[in-house]
Amino acid sequence: MDERRTVKVSKYLSKHLRHEPDRIGIRLDAQGWVSVDELLRACARQGFVVTRDELDHVVASNDKQRFAVDGDRIRAKQGHSVTVDLGLPAAEPPAYLYHGTGARALATIRAEGLRPMNRHHVHLSPDRGTAIRVGARRGAPVVISVDSGAMHRAGHLFHVTANGVWLTDLVPPPYLRLR
Repeated sequence: MDERRTVKVSKYLSKHLRHEPDRIGIRLDAQGWVSVDELLRACARQGFVVTRDELDHVVASNDKQRFAVDGDRIRAKQGHSVTVDLGLPAAEPPAYLYHGTGARALATIRAEGLRPMNRHHVHLSPDRGTAIRVGARRGAPVVISVDSGAMHRAGHLFHVTANGVWLTDLVPPPYLRLR
C-alpha cells in the first residue's frame, strides 16, 4: 500500500470513527466501537472501498497509533467530537506535558487557556518533539508547556490513552508556560 493511500484511508477512518459516523451510516457503541465488517461495508456504500488488508495496514502503521482493534471491532483511541466513553481511568501526569499549536492561536490561548474546542478533551503530549509535530500541522509550530503536576495537585483530572496522548478537560491560563 503506497503512502498516499495509507494517509487517505487513515484520514477517512479518523473522520468517521471520531466525528461523523452517521455520515457513512455506522453506529458507534457507547465506547466508540463498531464492527470492522460494518465499517468496511459502509465505506464501500459511500464509494470509498477499503479492504481488510488496507485497514489492518493503516492500524498497524499509523505513526500516531490512532486506532484500536479488538477482535472484530475497531475504534479511534481519542479525539472524538461525538460522545463516547473510552473508559480511561484517571492517571497522575508527569510534571510537565506539552501542547503543539500554531502562532495564530496564541492570543486566545493566553486569554482563555487550552480548551477542547470541538473535541471532548484537550490533547497533550508527553514530549516536546510530539508537540512540535502536532503544531506543525497548523503552520510554524509553537510548543506550550503545561504545568500538569500543579494542575493535578489542584484537583484537575488527567487520563492517558494507550498511545500516550494525555487528556484533560481544560488547561486554565495560570498553568501555561508560553516561551
